[in-house]
Amino acid sequence: MRAVTRPLADVVGDAPDLNDVACGHGNLFVRDGVGVAGRGVARRVETSDAVAALAAIEHDSTVEGVTPLALGSVPFTPGFRGELIIPQVTVGKRDDGIHWVTWVDDVDPTAALAPVSEPVPVAANYTIGNSRSTAPHSTEVYLDAVTAARDAVRAGALTKAVIARPITVTADVPMDIHAVLQRLKASFGSSYRYSIDGFVGASPELLVEVAGTTVRSHPLAGTTRRTGDVDNDRALAAELQASAKNQIEHRIVIDVVHDTLLPWASYLDWEPEPSIVSVANVQHLGTRMEGMLSQPGPSVIELVQALSPTPALGGHPRAAALDLISKVEGFERGRYGGAVGWVDAAGNGTWAVAIRCAEFSADRMSARLVAGGGIVADSEPLAELAETQAKFQAMLSAIVRP
Repeated sequence: MRAVTRPLADVVGDAPDLNDVACGHGNLFVRDGVGVAGRGVARRVETSDAVAALAAIEHDSTVEGVTPLALGSVPFTPGFRGELIIPQVTVGKRDDGIHWVTWVDDVDPTAALAPVSEPVPVAANYTIGNSRSTAPHSTEVYLDAVTAARDAVRAGALTKAVIARPITVTADVPMDIHAVLQRLKASFGSSYRYSIDGFVGASPELLVEVAGTTVRSHPLAGTTRRTGDVDNDRALAAELQASAKNQIEHRIVIDVVHDTLLPWASYLDWEPEPSIVSVANVQHLGTRMEGMLSQPGPSVIELVQALSPTPALGGHPRAAALDLISKVEGFERGRYGGAVGWVDAAGNGTWAVAIRCAEFSADRMSARLVAGGGIVADSEPLAELAETQAKFQAMLSAIVRP
């Protein structure tokens, strides 16, 4: 394979919105206008082979610091095969204002990035319900699973387990992923928004980022709702910070992420106290971490595989939590709870925790959504159910809103 990279203005003129590059069938990973989008598939590679495959591409570039890259996701269950996509054409926007385009082999980048003519939107009728036809009441299954996890924590079998539940949205016409991305941009612009092979979401949580020798992470754990009333939301945030249950849940995640990254780092700093991270529908406890990687350093893929799934999506200890999840949840999480992002030939990249997401069917007539929460000794099943309902709103509002 051969790739060419040039300044975007030299190829297409004005920089297009990355959502419009991805449209409904491309690939996207963006936050606050910074990120990458691709069209077409030049090659699919297994996650562990991605950096070597990208480094083997012959590359002609006039943009400093840009190498070929791949986008994709890592499933929730450790050891399950992940796959990344090397697009035929990739557009990137950096926070330093540099915009670039990379194309592979004989692809015409101007033609490939031409506006896509998409079907005129048609008003749809939506149905929201249980994603498992074999379970008469997913709510009852979920509440039983939360109780089992809480009892296991109280018995000392583990310190935290994350229990999730799925729902399905069906429509009588194909759903418009491009429109969903535009709605997510309007409501969740500061989240990591992604669209890869029908897997679409807006995650507020940075799993890990590698930029040269710098490594960053921003783990989240502990959640409360937002109401739209400033004073009420401020009071809810104060309750969240004062909550022993949520502080315990958060501390478990921070310790594991810190201890996992530290062996690769010459130093690693983190906020002494968690801060409030607010998105449109919920508020979280979050702790920023940043450090310098020892050299030669790991690729971002190595760090993703070491970190995922974090205790924020699995639990702690990991093996005991994952075993419990497999026994009581009753469904396969797939890509939910894993990681999603990009990596380049130098091993740099940005990966978010794969939450606030939907997996669309190939015909776009249905989408599965999953939401969960951390269960500790003081967890109350009905309160945990309410938390999942609040988390579902991020994607539900983007899908069903006219």
